[in-house]
Order: sequence, then structure tokens, then C-alpha cells
Amino acid sequence: MEQGPQEGAPPTRTDRETDVSLWTPAVAAPGVAPRDAQHAVRLHEVTKRYGQGPRTVVALDRISVDLPAGTFTAVMGPSGSGKSTFLHCAAGLDRPTSGSVMLGATELSRMKEAPLTRLRRRRMGFVFQAFNLVPSLTVEQNIVLPLRLERRTPDQAWFQQIVARMGLSERLHHVPAELSGGQQQRVAIARALVTRPDVIFADEPTGALDPATAHDILVLLRQAVTDMHQTVVMVTHDPVAAAHADSVVFLADGSIVSTLTSPTADRVAAIMTGLRRAAA
Repeated sequence: MEQGPQEGAPPTRTDRETDVSLWTPAVAAPGVAPRDAQHAVRLHEVTKRYGQGPRTVVALDRISVDLPAGTFTAVMGPSGSGKSTFLHCAAGLDRPTSGSVMLGATELSRMKEAPLTRLRRRRMGFVFQAFNLVPSLTVEQNIVLPLRLERRTPDQAWFQQIVARMGLSERLHHVPAELSGGQQQRVAIARALVTRPDVIFADEPTGALDPATAHDILVLLRQAVTDMHQTVVMVTHDPVAAAHADSVVFLADGSIVSTLTSPTADRVAAIMTGLRRAAA
């Protein structure tokens, strides 16, 4: 395991849209957890193949990793390294060819589609690059949509806490078209949090945002872990984004080739440069 130097937190700035407290380092710096640690997600010998015969593509090759609860993990790698497939398998959006995926004590890889869909709504949150908001619904309706699909009544105290933290209190009756990109991503994070999920999966959540707005979103994800005791697994290509995490898992050719705890942007960039050179 590669481990970077213990350095300070990434620089922060005053949030432009709401009063967001400064980033605070998390207590845990997990890397790959020991087997007796409480895990949010565990992949064991996970392999994912696409196609058959000579055209078979091995996207993941016997991946084993534990992602501890209450931590922020970034997943990085060169193009084609398997990082999106990793997230999709970990979240039950795609089934591994072999191996097991655990959400806490629940085995995902053998579940039928209907109960798996219900489990994702109840126990997972998702944040994507494209926001994926429903255009005809208001901010409030978009946030509580996962609960409405389950015919569950929102916890108003939790809802108000999330809305306040995301800086959306004055935007609840707006529709997505009336919001900036950063505000729309805040709605997506609030929607991911509203069910109090076991884990939030974020796929390039800052990819469509300008650097300043991207920083705001990363601070909010960091706070979701540090202050709200959530678990975040984020795929990113950006070393600055990865520096907000507790640990980084690096993939190449479908395998985990390195992990880094207490990451800094410079250290992450150096490892990624080495991986890209090796893949060239």
C-alpha cells in the first residue's frame, strides 16, 4: 500500500451560495480495512467480463476490497481501468460475472432485480455528473422522490437539516431549469441523503461544474461524511477532488494496483501519471 505524507486539508474558501463551514479532516483514514472492521461495502474476488470468446473484455479482475462505514473513498484510474464498472458492481447496478458484493451484511450479487431495486432506493444514494433531476418536479419534490416511490413519509427534521446544509431553503419551490448547475447538484446530493442511506455512490459528481462550484460540492460531500456520518464512494478523474477523500483506490486494467490514505492532490497526480505512463 502506498501512503502519502500526512498533510493538511485541501484549501477551502467561503461558499458563494450558503454558509458552509470549513472542511474538517475525518477521524478515520481507512485504506483497505481489516476484516473485522465495520464495512459499508465489501467486494470479494469480483470479476466482470463483457462479451464471449476472443472478444471478451475483462473489466474487473478478481477485485477484493472493504470500504469502511463512515468514510469517504475515491476511486481513480486511467481511461478503461474499470472504475465505472467498479462503482456499478459495488452499487448493484451491474452484476459481477463472479465473486460477491456485500452492502453491510446483505449479499447483492445474487438478489433478484425487484428486491435489488427496492434495496437501492432504501439503502443507497446516487449522485451523477448529469444531476438526473426530474424537470417537472420542484426542488422539494425531487429531494423526497425516493421516499415517495417507497410510499414513505419524509422525516421533516432530517429533511430540513439536509436542505439547510445544501443551501436550498429558498429554492424548494423552484424547478431544475431555474437553478444553476451547482444548485442542481446540491439537490441531487440532498436527494441522495434523504433516505439516510448506508452509502452514497457518486460518479464524477463535479465533472460538469466549474472549479469553484466543484469545490463547493466536494466540501458538501466531505461534510456528509464528517458531520452527518455518511459513507461516500466517488469515482473521479480529478486529483483535487480525490484529495477531499479519506483514501483513494487506484485501478489499472481492472485490478487494484495501489491505495493511498490521507491523499493530497500532488500525491494523487503523481500516482496517476505513473499509471498513465504504464498504460501507454
